[in-house]
Amino acid sequence: MDALTFLRQDHKSVLGMLEVLDGAPSGDGATSSGLSTMVTNLVIAESQHEAIEEQFFWPAVREVLDDGDALADRAVQQEQEGKKLLQRLEDGVPGDPDYQEALKAFVKAGRDHIAYEQEVVWPAFEAAVSREDLMKMGEKLEAAKKVAPTRPHPDTPPSPGVLKTMGMATAMVDHVRDAVTGRAAENPPDPQIH
Repeated sequence: MDALTFLRQDHKSVLGMLEVLDGAPSGDGATSSGLSTMVTNLVIAESQHEAIEEQFFWPAVREVLDDGDALADRAVQQEQEGKKLLQRLEDGVPGDPDYQEALKAFVKAGRDHIAYEQEVVWPAFEAAVSREDLMKMGEKLEAAKKVAPTRPHPDTPPSPGVLKTMGMATAMVDHVRDAVTGRAAENPPDPQIH
C-alpha cells in the first residue's frame, strides 16, 4: 500500500473515532458510557500514527518539497500540541472537567490537523514523489506502526533519529505495559484497503 493510502486509512479511522467522541457525555454519564475505552483507542491510534509520521513522512516532506521545512514544522507543532492533549486524557478521568475540556480540544485539533495534511501537504508531496517511492514509504509506515509507541509521550523530541532509537525502547515499554494491564486488547487494528 502506498504511503498516502496508508495514512488516509489511518485518518479515516481516527475521523470515525472523533465523530463518535464529538459531544461525548460528561459528568456521571461519561463514566458509564464506555468513554474511557473509546478514548484509549484514540490515544493508541494517534500515538502510533504520529510516531510513524515523525519517523518517516515529515523527514521526506522536508527533503522533497521546497517549503517542506515550513510545512513539516507546522504539522509537527500541531502533533506536539495534540500529544499534550492526549496525555491529559491518558492521565485523566472521564467526566472530570479537565478531561472533557482536553477531549473537546483534541477533537477539534485532530480534525484541523488531518485537514491540513490532506489538503495542504499531501497534494504537493504526491506531485513531487514517484509512485515507487510512495510504495516504499508505505511499506516502512506499515512495518513501523506495528512496533510504534501506544502512548503519547509529549516530552519526547519529535525528531526521526530520537524516535528510531529512544522511541523504539519507549514503544517496547508501552507494549509490555499494554500486555500487563490488558490494554493491548484495545489496540485498534491497522488500516486495510477497502
